[in-house]
Amino acid sequence: MAEPSPTAEIRQQVLDLREQIEAHNHRYFVLDDPSIPDVEYDRLVRRLERLEQEYPELDDPDSPTHRVGARVAEGFETVEHEKPMLSLANAFDPDEVAQFDQRIRDQLDLTELAYLAEPKLDGLAISLKYVQGRLERAATRGDGYTGENVTANVRTIRSIPLKLQAENLPEQFEVRGEIVMSRSGFAELNDRLKAEDEKTFVNPRNAAAGTLRQLDPAITADRPLRFFAYAAIGLDTEPGLDGQSAVMQRLRDIGFPVSPLMRKVSGLDGLLQFHQDTLKKRDGLDYDIDGVVYKLDDFDQQLEMGYVSRSPRWALAHKFPAEEAITRLREIEVQVGRTGKLTPVARLEPVFVGGVTVTNATLHNLDEIRRKDVRPGDFVIVRRAGDVIPEVVRAMTERREQPLPEWNLPTHCPVCNSHIEQVEGQADARCSGGLVCAAQRKRALEHFASRTAMDIDGLGSKIIDQLVEQGRVHDPSDLYRLSAETLAGLERMGEKSAANLVAALDRSRKPGLGRFLFALGIREVGEVGAQLLARHFGTLDALMAADEDALQAVDEIGPIVAGHVCQFFKEPANRRVIERLLGAGVEWQPEQVQEAQSQPLSGKTYVLTGSLQQLKRSQAKARLEALGARVSGSVSKKTDAVIAGADPGSKLTRAEDLGVTVMDEDALLALLNRYE
Repeated sequence: MAEPSPTAEIRQQVLDLREQIEAHNHRYFVLDDPSIPDVEYDRLVRRLERLEQEYPELDDPDSPTHRVGARVAEGFETVEHEKPMLSLANAFDPDEVAQFDQRIRDQLDLTELAYLAEPKLDGLAISLKYVQGRLERAATRGDGYTGENVTANVRTIRSIPLKLQAENLPEQFEVRGEIVMSRSGFAELNDRLKAEDEKTFVNPRNAAAGTLRQLDPAITADRPLRFFAYAAIGLDTEPGLDGQSAVMQRLRDIGFPVSPLMRKVSGLDGLLQFHQDTLKKRDGLDYDIDGVVYKLDDFDQQLEMGYVSRSPRWALAHKFPAEEAITRLREIEVQVGRTGKLTPVARLEPVFVGGVTVTNATLHNLDEIRRKDVRPGDFVIVRRAGDVIPEVVRAMTERREQPLPEWNLPTHCPVCNSHIEQVEGQADARCSGGLVCAAQRKRALEHFASRTAMDIDGLGSKIIDQLVEQGRVHDPSDLYRLSAETLAGLERMGEKSAANLVAALDRSRKPGLGRFLFALGIREVGEVGAQLLARHFGTLDALMAADEDALQAVDEIGPIVAGHVCQFFKEPANRRVIERLLGAGVEWQPEQVQEAQSQPLSGKTYVLTGSLQQLKRSQAKARLEALGARVSGSVSKKTDAVIAGADPGSKLTRAEDLGVTVMDEDALLALLNRYE
């Protein structure tokens, strides 16, 4: 039967696909700046392969389907691989794995096969050449035939042995493996680059490749790279090293890191079980994997199976469900969290990624939206890893069909219409209506009732949940209008418990002004700050009338806290809640404190670190403050002394660096006993 003749349209499709794939190869292998997810790249390659198979006359030896990468980048010496570093054929479902296993069994005329299965690391392939037990050369895969000489950089990776101590090694041999960057190290690296206003990396694989291609090895040495071996060439000269698993054990024995997940399996069932087991472990690893790899274990069987143009017939990469996909961003909405933090959320055209259909993804904050240049209407790359909330990785600005306007945060809360507060230099924006915002209601009430605030015994989170969900409490003032009968009707609340809670509410009606201020939940105003404000202004009216300059005149109150206090009291809804609290019988009392200047430790600042043996840290703090001292959480040149218990942290080092006095627990007790 004659082969079908390709139409002009089919010919153009093939040319377009080859051009796209070559462009993506260049970005991925040379520039370390991929513009599409791996799954999208795989889809393009598979489509081209199908067309070339269906229309053989269109096949071309220069087609990217016969290559594994791209030419090497400029700036490094070119290295020719003695044996090509080929890529692997991919499978995306169990049926394709079954076909792979069946094809090998048919050709070898065997009913059961042994495979070595291992995770498919998402990093940068590397070839390590050893001569007389010493690392002589390291080269990237490049296009599979020639790569880049990156020996100087590879020598800085601590998991790669520079000199082997083992005996009976061949005069020379080659170890192949993958260089990866840990997820935790990747996050730290990007945080550092952000702080230095440098371009960040898209993912750990991109970061590993970019790091290995630094012209300055000192930069490579400063970044968290790891190596895992997965093959060796020329090491099978010893008796017994007749299979993949035996060689990998030998590599482990002579000092090479090998994946601990690697194992020998039998038949199709063993392959698919390994895939399932590894997929379950994926999220718990500190490095990225995007599938598993199956290899015939026996070298003679590998030799009999042979190769196709760009991959061995005896090996297969079985991919996991894609963690990244492309879709369109319909719009950006804002969610308000329990603390008032605003989180922009991407509303997406539905896309299947990470094993589920995703319609929403987080955008974190406005700074991230600006950094990624994400705009409603864009095509975006969405990532979902395990149970992690899906996120928008970046906008595909090259696919923007027309100019799109930048997105901006709303000026007022979408839940309660209170003013949105955005502090200069801080990424997060927050709703200022903490006392009235429905999104923050439960947390605001929990804080209001807590022991260090209004101290309403018996008003726990489960009771608050019921009161809010039944619409009985909208702000703290509603608590003081609850009757015992209403409370007794709640789940797990009897008449006695209800009466006790009403009594606790009555006892809380006359708090000290400092406690009351703390209970209001003003952003970044803690217990100490609330007490300082109460002592300085004396009355709530005076405090509410103060501007930022007046607030900053208070000891330890800086511009950020002053701004939060002013904004809180400017919000009409917050003032209305305070008026309703007054109408419900809440009367804050002046602080009954000893004048600071008459206290023995007035003006002194102490820092506690480590574990105290004879009293609790909270007790030490309370006793110091009772003598007029201030207990700070950080060490500075103004600190009078650091009190160090057992297992002190970095605060002790900081004190020693600054020449601050260090006291042990005995010295602290002597100080307290002297003045108490």
